[in-house]
Amino acid sequence: MKLEGKVAIVTGGARGIGAGIARSLAAEGAKLALLDVDVDEAQKTASELGTDSIGVAADVSTEAAAIEATAKVVAHFGGLDVFVNNAGAGKGDPRDFGGLGNPFTNVTQEGWDEQLGNNLRTTFAGCKAAIPHLEKRGGGSIVNIASIAGLLATPALPAYGAAKAGVIALSRSLALELGPKNIRVNAICPGFLWTRAWEMLATLMKMGVAEYADLEPREIFLDQVKRGVPLGREQTPDDIGALAAFLVSDGGRNITGQAISVDGGITLKVGVAG
Repeated sequence: MKLEGKVAIVTGGARGIGAGIARSLAAEGAKLALLDVDVDEAQKTASELGTDSIGVAADVSTEAAAIEATAKVVAHFGGLDVFVNNAGAGKGDPRDFGGLGNPFTNVTQEGWDEQLGNNLRTTFAGCKAAIPHLEKRGGGSIVNIASIAGLLATPALPAYGAAKAGVIALSRSLALELGPKNIRVNAICPGFLWTRAWEMLATLMKMGVAEYADLEPREIFLDQVKRGVPLGREQTPDDIGALAAFLVSDGGRNITGQAISVDGGITLKVGVAG
């Protein structure tokens, strides 16, 4: 097992992408701490991983909370080797717009701040909490979960896209800063994966696109997968987890500062005529 003896933290690890990442890391032998605001669900997920795992209550959108929770994990396991910044959400009420567009002028300051807090400040806080412990370990790996919304124009999710673009930029900057300390930093950019962000977007499409008026958000999402993904299938939490497990293993020891899309080929279509 490639991660046997390693200690990993996954923020937002209770469900969804975070749980998929946790499963993949656990399968490679890592000890896991799942940080989440829903501690009951985090503990439930941890209990199902089949490895030494715990759930820890934490709202990692604040630096102090991220530092405190990380310190608890280090005290419990004796160190830290891997930190995955997954916590984030595209949450909001489509009927009130908030951080959603378009037109962009409908985006509220509160919605903008909420999206950046949920999807960029969480990464800032997690990285600040993790780095000192990784340095003490003589190196390690950080994986930040971004999105193809940070690589492509996303008129319907401008604040979310801006936040995820920030995650990618931060990952690259930290990779350069921390490389001499043997700490690698990479970003993963999921594509069409059924999340709260996609549920919101599909809800907007239901409200604004006549052909979708009678469909449920999940059906709209699957139609978009069929139309937009060259491989013709949605991406899953376990797809993201498989890449994360590789990146933090010795197999990824010379990979840093990269933003890798797991998108079934969606980003290849940009700028392609016809």
